[in-house]
This record gives sequence, structure tokens and C-alpha cells, in this order.
Amino acid sequence: MKSSQPLIITNVAVYAEDGLYEKGFIKVEEGVITKTGHYHELTSEIKEGAEVITLTSDISLIPGFIDIHIHGVDGADTMDATPEAIYKMANALPKEGTTSFLATTITQSHENIENAIKNVGEYIKQPQKPGVAEVIGIHLEGPFISKKRAGAQPLEHIIEPNLELFRKWQTLSNDMIKVVTVAPEEENGLEFIRHLNQSGVVASIGHSNATYEEVDRAIEAGASHVTHLFNGMTGLHHREPGVVGAALIRDELKVEIIVDGIHVRPEIVDHTYKSKTSDAIILITDSMRAKCLKAGLYDLGGQEVHVSSDRATLNDGTLAGSILKMGQALQNFQSFTGCGLEELIKMTSTNPALSLNIFDRKGSLKEGKDADFVLLDRKLDVMMTYCGGELAFNRGDHQ
Repeated sequence: MKSSQPLIITNVAVYAEDGLYEKGFIKVEEGVITKTGHYHELTSEIKEGAEVITLTSDISLIPGFIDIHIHGVDGADTMDATPEAIYKMANALPKEGTTSFLATTITQSHENIENAIKNVGEYIKQPQKPGVAEVIGIHLEGPFISKKRAGAQPLEHIIEPNLELFRKWQTLSNDMIKVVTVAPEEENGLEFIRHLNQSGVVASIGHSNATYEEVDRAIEAGASHVTHLFNGMTGLHHREPGVVGAALIRDELKVEIIVDGIHVRPEIVDHTYKSKTSDAIILITDSMRAKCLKAGLYDLGGQEVHVSSDRATLNDGTLAGSILKMGQALQNFQSFTGCGLEELIKMTSTNPALSLNIFDRKGSLKEGKDADFVLLDRKLDVMMTYCGGELAFNRGDHQ
């Protein structure tokens, strides 16, 4: 149940959709933003009956992060296929500033995938509790990918794009599959992408061995995204640009990127920023269940994963997702590129909301939108996170 008492946070730098209020305020009522403005515009009428939190103007208040590619966190994984696992993820993610996410599957048996997507669909159908991150759908990563670019996806369960099977899964999920990673060069790949596009599902090219020409045809069919750019795809060559070249060249494609400094070198992150700009980049974590836990052995899609202080790998050294937090991804991107906070907001909030067609309620701070926001200190560390107007994380409680 959402708080009935209005909330005002004031004297902070508010990065609203209509501009920056350097000494601004935000007002929230029943989980929705009802006003943003300058500090001096606060009147007794606006304050009436509200809880007022006054902070300092070196604190930035920005839209909550939307992670469209995350497998797990804090010991829980989408493939666990239990409501407890999804809630555990939703409860943990505000610590890193994430207020909404797509629960992401991995290539597995049909039965395991079906259990996972049914579970997420049922979870979303129930009223979601305030004060935790909102599950806004499913990212189906696999099994419709290339065995040649499997990465940490189990080879034995990879299959060709199958429309009949996807339709069945979409029904099982209560139409909650919002993004599908697909290799367009595989048999039926283009027909599959056309169907996704026509049904309002984002077709994301990934784990793909496609040539530039094959990506070109995929774009014509409706592909609009690239899954974790540079990882699990054909690299850039001056005579065969591959998936990477197409992703950098073609304006039609938005690109996910894992900015942990391990999956992609900082210099390449900077080059991608200069090439694609903040209008076409979406920061993701691709994190697995070991995030927020100590180093050791963990499971990802039935495979043993070795987790150290900074990375997760299979026995053969293949990177197996990440243990990256969204707040750290934002800081890393700023460090690698020197970009400003307005551009970081695009890549962590606005772009994913636009891609998922939920910008009417998320992705920026504007009257009428969900009160999902994060407060950052001058180092861009997450101080507090609000989900649906409820305090979901306060760093002061964890120090």
C-alpha cells in the first residue's frame, strides 16, 4: 500500500524532464510525481500535509535506473522460477539505484524456460509491492541464438528461431516477453524478427555470427537493438564489419553495453560513446546471482561459475555474465568518457523506457510519472532510492 502522505524532497539538483533545477524540489503523492520545480517556488500550499526532506544542493536527484538485461542478484536468479527469487531480486536492486528491470532468462531446456517465464508473468500479474524495484517484463536471452557465438549459453539447448514455440511462450508469460535476443542469420531468423517487430517485442541481435549484410536484412525486418555490444558476436573487420560494425554504423540500432571495464575495454567504451552517442546506448549489468555475494562457486544456467572480486567465468575462462551494479556502470561510463549526468540519465533511464514503450510512466522525472528516482552524492554514489514514491534504499541505514 502506497503512503497517503505527500512527500517533498527539496534543496537538491533535480534533473527533471523539462530541465535541471539546480536548487529544486520534487513532490510525490500516492506513488506519482505531482510537481517538480525551483526551491523558491515551494509555498505553504505545496507543503501542506507533506513530509518535507531538506537536503543539500550538491546532491543530484535523477530518474531511477532501468536494467533491461539482468539474470540475478543476491543469490537469486530468474531461472529459479519462484516468486521468492524474483522478489529477492526486486528487493536487492534499489541498493544500486535500479527501480525497474526485465527479468532475463538464459538458454536452457524448454521446461526450465517455461517455468521461469510463467513465474515472472504470474509475479507481474499480482500487485507489486511498493518500495522494491518493479518487474516490467522479461528479456528472453536464448535459445534462438548461434552455437558459434554461445558464450556462456549452454550449447546443448540452443535451437533455431521457432515462431510456434515463441508464441506458446509469450502466452505462458501473460505477454510479458518484451525483448528477445536472436541470431538473425539462423534458419527462420528474419521471419522471427518480423513477427517480434509486428507484435511490439524488441528484436535484439546477439550471440550472433551474422555478417554485415545479414544484420542489414535484420534491420529491414525490424531488429532495433544489439545485446551486450562486442560480446558474443562477430567483431569489426575493415572488409567484413560484422555485427559490431553494423551496430556502430547503423543509426537504427540501439546498443546494450556492459561497462565493468572487463567485458569491454574503457577505450572502446569511449569510442562507442563517440560513435553512437548517448541517444543510442543503454547501460546494462547482465549480472548473475553472485552479485552482492562473496567470491566462490555459483550456478548460471546449470553451469558452474567461478566468481572473484571483479568477474564471473566458466571453467574455461569464458565470461559468464557479470557482478556489475548499475550505479557502478554509471560511474564507470562517466570515468571512461567524461560525459555529463544528463547523458548518463539517457543511457540508464530514458533510452530503455523509450525502447520498451513505457516512457509515458518511467524514464524521466515529470508530473504524472511513477515516482522512481535516485539520489546521488557528488561522487555519483547512490545515497537513496525511491520506488513508487517509497524509500527502498537509504545508504545511511547500511553504514
